[in-house]
Amino acid sequence: MLAGVLLPFAVLNARSRFNDPDLWWHLKMGQVIWNTHSIPTSDLFSYTAHNQSIVPQEWLAEVSIYASYLWRGYSGLMLWLCVFTAALLCLAYLLCSLYSGNPKVAFPGALAVWFFSGIVFTIRPQLIAYVLMALELILIQLGRTRNPRWFLLLPIIFVVWINCHGSFVLGLVVAGVFLFSSLFRFELGSLVAQPWEARSRRMFLLAMIVSVPALFLNPAGLRQILYPFDAFINQSQGLANVEEWAPLKMNSPSGIALLAVLLCCLLLAVVRKSVLYWHELLLLALGTWLAVSHVRLLVVFGMLAVPVLVRQLASSWDGYNFEQDRIWPNAVFLAVSLTAAVVAFPNMTSLEAQIGEQSPVTAVKFLEANRPAGPMLNDYAFGGYLIWAAPQYPVMIDGRTDLYIWSGFLGEYGNWATLQSDPRVLLDKYKVGFCFLNRNAPMAHVLPLMPDWRQVYSDEKAVIFERTGVAQTAK
Repeated sequence: MLAGVLLPFAVLNARSRFNDPDLWWHLKMGQVIWNTHSIPTSDLFSYTAHNQSIVPQEWLAEVSIYASYLWRGYSGLMLWLCVFTAALLCLAYLLCSLYSGNPKVAFPGALAVWFFSGIVFTIRPQLIAYVLMALELILIQLGRTRNPRWFLLLPIIFVVWINCHGSFVLGLVVAGVFLFSSLFRFELGSLVAQPWEARSRRMFLLAMIVSVPALFLNPAGLRQILYPFDAFINQSQGLANVEEWAPLKMNSPSGIALLAVLLCCLLLAVVRKSVLYWHELLLLALGTWLAVSHVRLLVVFGMLAVPVLVRQLASSWDGYNFEQDRIWPNAVFLAVSLTAAVVAFPNMTSLEAQIGEQSPVTAVKFLEANRPAGPMLNDYAFGGYLIWAAPQYPVMIDGRTDLYIWSGFLGEYGNWATLQSDPRVLLDKYKVGFCFLNRNAPMAHVLPLMPDWRQVYSDEKAVIFERTGVAQTAK
């Protein structure tokens, strides 16, 4: 019944999140894979990085996104988001329930995981990745406490994970923490290490050994396995300019909540109300480091830290007693929850309005009607939507930051967009025919002052400038 409450909560949380600019290029890539029955390994959508080698590390998730669109259009995409949002919340509830042994305390635990996971509830492959992380943690808990054979499902998780998102490496690190901590036995005050039974450890080690070659079941082989390490080592400077990869601000609500969870876990151990296990301390340290380094990884902190706090608080609320259960009231409550989820699901008008609020829909219609001559210089945030809605114009840049780091173009564009270089140099180098910019972009105030450019379109979101003397027919 408590898990059922999370269903309408998930829909209410997801219904207004049809606004991620990266959705569109993921959708386009899924369409290409679906229609061609092949997985591209080089860029197809830009002219500044055309044929640049890429790692198709999200191809499976992208196919699922396009399949949902093919089934029900925008409503199918929203259903995809609602299903995986509900899956993450319900799995978080199950994880907290299994780990604490108290299904009641697990409910606020699931809500706490939701709080830390807010940034991932978008129609992007990363949402599937964190569902898989929740599944991994559940399998490890079941294998540790019930039957080691649960560990044998881990290789399947990693095969799916590596083909959905590069965060599979976090799953390997978490598994490594459990394996490492399983070797120790000590007691230092409230800090306790309990070694696993030999059979459980052997089964877990076998599962992880099998998981490593299983990672090669991907379209790019070793390159796909090494991709996360390349992102961490070689792309860190470029990713630092992306908001979701920025360090966590500790005075933000999320930063304060993170400190509160850590403080509660440590204080409960210090006052000896509850022990803190060795593997929990290591997971708390790992999750904190990841979240403080990148706000996007707050979700990892939530899934690693909240179950620890829930376990420590398990005795503060009486546990679940099956004999006191009331089937029919629970059934009615579940029916009400499902009905509320259906009623809360947004209609097509709402979805189209959200797209119009976030994407340059009207400006793209102008392109279709007037077909200015390219090449096109586009705003970074508009690139994803243009890949989907205006495929006749290859983009200059879009949200695939790694691609433009590899091609060497990201810095060049960044200097141009932030007025740190002569704007004419980039415009002339790529023979740009028109600029499709955010209305509030710095260059939107500079181009009208340049003699070779004139404004041909403007609305509340986008503005289009055309080079004077350029033919009106697209090349």
